[in-house]
Amino acid sequence: MAKIKHNNFLDTVNDVFTDAIDEGILHLYAEGESFSGRTIGLKNRELFHFGTTGYLGLEQDPRLKEAAIKAIRKYGTQFPLSKSYISNPLYKELEEKVTEMYQNPVVITKNSTLGHMGVIPSAVRDQDAIILDHQVHWSVQSAAKVLKTRSVPIEMIRHNDLNMLEDKIKALSNGRKRIWYMADGIYSMFGDYAPIKELKTLSLKYPQLHLYFDDVHGMSWIGKNGTGYVLSELDELSENMLLFGTLSKTFGASGSVLVCSNKKMYHEIKTFGGPLTFSAQLEPASVAAATASANIHLSTEIYQLQNELKEKIQYFNELVARTDLPLIDKNNSPVFFIGTGMPKTGYNFVNRMMKEGFYVNLGLFPAVPVKNTGVRITISRHNQIQEIKALVEAMEYHLPKAIEDTHTSLHRVCEAFKLETKQKSDETSHDKLNLQLESSISKIDKNTWNALVGKNGIQDWDGLRFLEKTFTDHQLVEHNWDFWYLIIYDQQEVPILATVISSSLWKDDMLANVTASKTIETQRLSEPYYMTSKVLSLGSLFTEGDHLYIDDNHPLKIDALNKLMETLETLEQRSSSKMVSLRDFSLDDGLHSYFQGHGFIRIKMPSSCKVTLLNQDTIESYITRLSSRSRKHLRKDILTNEPLLKTSVLKELDETQLKHVKELYDNVRRNNLGLNTFSYPSALFENMSKDPNWEFITIESKEDPSNFIGVMFCFKNNGSLTYVPSLVGIDYDHLDKYQTYRQLLYQTIKRAIDLNFRHIDFGLTASFEKKKLGAIVEEKHAYIQTSDNYTLELMGLLESK
Repeated sequence: MAKIKHNNFLDTVNDVFTDAIDEGILHLYAEGESFSGRTIGLKNRELFHFGTTGYLGLEQDPRLKEAAIKAIRKYGTQFPLSKSYISNPLYKELEEKVTEMYQNPVVITKNSTLGHMGVIPSAVRDQDAIILDHQVHWSVQSAAKVLKTRSVPIEMIRHNDLNMLEDKIKALSNGRKRIWYMADGIYSMFGDYAPIKELKTLSLKYPQLHLYFDDVHGMSWIGKNGTGYVLSELDELSENMLLFGTLSKTFGASGSVLVCSNKKMYHEIKTFGGPLTFSAQLEPASVAAATASANIHLSTEIYQLQNELKEKIQYFNELVARTDLPLIDKNNSPVFFIGTGMPKTGYNFVNRMMKEGFYVNLGLFPAVPVKNTGVRITISRHNQIQEIKALVEAMEYHLPKAIEDTHTSLHRVCEAFKLETKQKSDETSHDKLNLQLESSISKIDKNTWNALVGKNGIQDWDGLRFLEKTFTDHQLVEHNWDFWYLIIYDQQEVPILATVISSSLWKDDMLANVTASKTIETQRLSEPYYMTSKVLSLGSLFTEGDHLYIDDNHPLKIDALNKLMETLETLEQRSSSKMVSLRDFSLDDGLHSYFQGHGFIRIKMPSSCKVTLLNQDTIESYITRLSSRSRKHLRKDILTNEPLLKTSVLKELDETQLKHVKELYDNVRRNNLGLNTFSYPSALFENMSKDPNWEFITIESKEDPSNFIGVMFCFKNNGSLTYVPSLVGIDYDHLDKYQTYRQLLYQTIKRAIDLNFRHIDFGLTASFEKKKLGAIVEEKHAYIQTSDNYTLELMGLLESK
């Protein structure tokens, strides 16, 4: 498999959001001349509002409104001056009130995003390191990653994984002064908590560890003076902690607040905090409303409001507990998440709920992994008991309907979130389809397979039998692969869909940047399987090209695709795979919307390179079809060196030669950490030498013919007359002198012509070099599905996030 290009994060998000916008879920406009918080106007209807983050309803409190109106009349709509010079007259009282709430120094910021951008680069020094929980809010991640330009290491761990966090701390402790762990107090999608007490204990064990919490969703509804979830779990805010709260959302006004007990650090941040210095200050209305809210927080009234909300949260929990609704995290926060699994099920469910009279949020990528799409429900004081009851009843009715409409099942939804379900598997019936799923190609009819999938690469019957034989019964787990062969027929036994599927061990950093892989490889010297995972894939790590046959004109095409999705989920569970990869699709495959709706994100791959040869072609006639520029390149870099080299086509290699060609291949593998894979077993090369469908194009220097300086490992797909150079090996000491790689490409073309083959599958790498020799280049992409955005981040697929 070739190196996948780092995907543009914005392109991926644009794909996902565009689908949701088209489905009428995102970028909506509220309607109406007033707003109560209890209902919201959408699409000419009044819907009960279960999507607010104003959990206590303070944004509708008359005291906040009157304070804001009064401030505008006295001070205008804004105070257009940097706080570094002069603060609005109302600011002093607000800062005093919020300081009293927290019993610690505070910095008021315009919003939490600007706050993080100002605080993180100021608090984190060049000698420090950062570890991010992979579900920490985007605004924290974005601000932290700015520090990459200062060479501050930015690591990431799986959500709430304290063992992984401790491993990262140990790895960073020798070379870094302070190690910052950044997390949310309450996570905004699932409503689950950070393990605050355990993190505090860890910071006592490792004094270098500093904690940075974004607790904006934990604010007001819990804690003394409504200071939030984090402080409700701690006796005090230690000097090795920074805490962000909010003055918006449930606080009812606007802005955010940094709390810092370290006086030296507080002074540095407040004196010069980047955006805190240069961005506009809060408007007078916001400052006044926040002060009014602070007065409520400093009174006993805040506990009355908290208890009212708590009763409604408990009522919602009691109702949901009586149902089979897949509640992802059972907690006492105002945030809940009902899983739908696939995005298209989420679209259907949200639209059904809106038609029923309820507004709920759709939680989708990148806030959650694509296959963990669901509906976020928030409970507020605005919601009435009878409305909460009606909401749960509507969800209990409509979720099964949405599941049925989108050809999935409650069992599959629960599997996506690793939940237990009260129901047995209720997979959608496909009575019109017959499925053949085999674990060996020997159980598939050879002619049928070759007519469907076997026209491409080494995916013919003989090539796959070779791979089965090669990647089995080895001592090392990475050399043992599982294969499945799927054909879906209609009732007349007409094939609709066919594919080959494999499961094997991948390095989690296989597609990460080289620097990251070098660091991880150091750890693997003592832990060979550090950061590795099973991956289920169409095709395999060894194959390239089209792996999926589908009859686009068959009326049961979608039913067959649905059955493929079910089969992949079953095999994912059976093989304990952590990710599913659908590989090597053209940009115009017509499947993008379908795969995205089923929880896959599209990523770019290197371009595919193919050569088409004419009947009775010769190397001379082929060269005449090249461009003048390509012919010049051929003469200068290839034909000039050809007389200096001995080129051979070998069917078999002796033991010494086999050892040497494996070393040449390993040279190439080790030289490309951008595609960080395990080595192949020696049996691969030994089996090639024994198999009549494989041959070796070797190059030796006539000046020193003692050893090969280059080798191309080539497969002959005789059924489709396709020549497949699958692997390359190079002695880099001779690369520049003889242009070895280019010479191997040229000799591959000559060999295919000698065999009278019609096609050369040059694969996915080095498209620039192959294009110069006449290859046609086609853009390719893959679809990736995982329940863990951490994996995508690590693999470099979300690198621009």
